[in-house]
Amino acid sequence: MKAVVDLREWIFQRINGSEGIAVPGPLVGPEDFERVYSHPAADGRSRGAALSDLFWYWLAPGPHMHQEHLEPGEAYKTVARTTRQVLAVPHARSDELATAATRRILDELPTARTSHVRLRDLMMPIWAEVSYELVFGASCPREVRDLIVANADDVVTALKGMSLRHMSRRDRVTRYLLDRIDAGTCPVVLPPPFTALETAWYLQGAFFNTAVVQMSEAMTHILLCARSVEDTSDDSLDRIIDETLRVYPLFGIAHRITSGPITVGDHALPTGSVLLFNYRAYQRTGPAADDKFDPDRWLSLRRQDAHFIPYGVNANRACPARGSAPVQLRAATREVLRRFSVASSAAHTRSLPSRGPAYLTPRGLAGPGRNRLALMRERDRLFDVGRSVKQLACGTWMVVDARRQKLCTRFFEEVGS
Repeated sequence: MKAVVDLREWIFQRINGSEGIAVPGPLVGPEDFERVYSHPAADGRSRGAALSDLFWYWLAPGPHMHQEHLEPGEAYKTVARTTRQVLAVPHARSDELATAATRRILDELPTARTSHVRLRDLMMPIWAEVSYELVFGASCPREVRDLIVANADDVVTALKGMSLRHMSRRDRVTRYLLDRIDAGTCPVVLPPPFTALETAWYLQGAFFNTAVVQMSEAMTHILLCARSVEDTSDDSLDRIIDETLRVYPLFGIAHRITSGPITVGDHALPTGSVLLFNYRAYQRTGPAADDKFDPDRWLSLRRQDAHFIPYGVNANRACPARGSAPVQLRAATREVLRRFSVASSAAHTRSLPSRGPAYLTPRGLAGPGRNRLALMRERDRLFDVGRSVKQLACGTWMVVDARRQKLCTRFFEEVGS
């Protein structure tokens, strides 16, 4: 399997080239990570990076309206302000939304026996409903929830190379949003000169793609880490969530294109450099540099002292949900752990290609025995070989197709013409 992974990485490097400066790395050490990330010149997002063609391909339709990929300027400011307004809800309301949605989904599970689930699949409807309520201020109809989940699942499955993308699934959400905007029943609309279609793409990317995917992935990691937790107090859950995001950061590598030189020590990173900020590598430096899962470290370690950026760096496009997400994650985790015990013997990796297989057992009942867990572990190992081959085939095809389409490159060529 390692040979397949190595081959996949070699192919991707050959196709995409050696573009990019690793941070932290030989030119920028961990001591300069946040300073460089926060530098005003580290503000370019997509234009000028060949790597952007691949991200735009994965995030289509309308990747140029995805908040994380908008270039700095008035358009970005308007979109970012709109997102902040949608997410500006009291913490009590965030807790209430996540708790209620989690209860509705968990109520669909049997109460008298253990259930075998894929945690990421179980979590997606929860965050589809929460995102819908934040945007539309009403309960999410089941058929719309299914559209949102299909869209988000298609994006993240393609991102992980586990399937080719299916634009028909994504376009259904675009059409739904566009119909609501045209009918005047969508409370969140970008002002002119943005078009209705651009508003639909923005909502789809920010709330019905990124939010659903990231929160579902976060919850999967949290529940896999919290399998033996008995203390579900808020303080305990906060430490577990922080430690999970330290060991399994949601963001892998964020790339930024420099609009001017940035001095680091006795050298300068030239204008047009593609900086590849590696979250996991950075969080493996400093006072909490180990891989051990130890929530109690946060009893004595201050977060501002650790190299810990679970929601990014505030000065450079930090996650707009950094205020509401921790509250919602805590509420959903609390609800799951108070109703079920979680057991899994599958491999737990940051990329989660397996979608987090686990057993959920209602509290008070006996969980799966050693034989069932041993079988899960062996099946996961066996399937991992097939997953790796599938990632090689699908990933290679999508990288080649993205380079052929050049969505980002062509967009900026047309804008500049």
